[in-house]
Amino acid sequence: MNKNFIKYRGNPNLDLENIVSKSNSFYENIKQRKTIREFSKKTFPISVIENCIKAAGTAPSGANMQPWHFSISKRNELRKLLRKEAEIEENNFYKEKAPKDWLDALEPLGTDANKPFLEDAPYIIGIFAKNYGIMKNGKKVKHYYANESVGIATGILVTALHLAGLSTLTHTPSPMGFMNKIFSRPQNERPYLLLVVGIAKKNTLIPDIEKLPLEKISSKI
Repeated sequence: MNKNFIKYRGNPNLDLENIVSKSNSFYENIKQRKTIREFSKKTFPISVIENCIKAAGTAPSGANMQPWHFSISKRNELRKLLRKEAEIEENNFYKEKAPKDWLDALEPLGTDANKPFLEDAPYIIGIFAKNYGIMKNGKKVKHYYANESVGIATGILVTALHLAGLSTLTHTPSPMGFMNKIFSRPQNERPYLLLVVGIAKKNTLIPDIEKLPLEKISSKI
């Protein structure tokens, strides 16, 4: 046996007698996850965010390079700058960059260039992807499948936050270069996503939309 390998202890969740009901219970829970744009002022310990980020850090990654960084912002003065910079890009998007078919697709969701949640929510997580790492001697090390790896980690993070009882919003202003300066991240880290986290405001409204059924998103061969 390779000395760098250890014995796998098995999945602690394995329960063949109840495997179907457990999978369905998870689906019934996760299908209640909704994108929220109105957040209450209620706060909660940052350790909840940190625990969920630790869960995200268990994601598989190309060559185990773990090419992600999660930068947490509590409610502070930098949030005003974050909102300002994001809204500049969003205004450009809605007024100049977005083609009509894209705007038509967004219309049922009620989105626009105004992003108050960037100030209101108790936490914002700036997610960054590392296309390469930098060793102590300054040498660059390529990170393989960075986009895919960070995408998987982000999915785990969103799921973990939902299971903790929190609501989220994924926000991707384009371009996102301003994030490096605001979150004080180096240039080898590429902005990937802004994840807004908090507790949904009471009586908040969400779009009445449906997800595609199983037969539309899967097939058997």
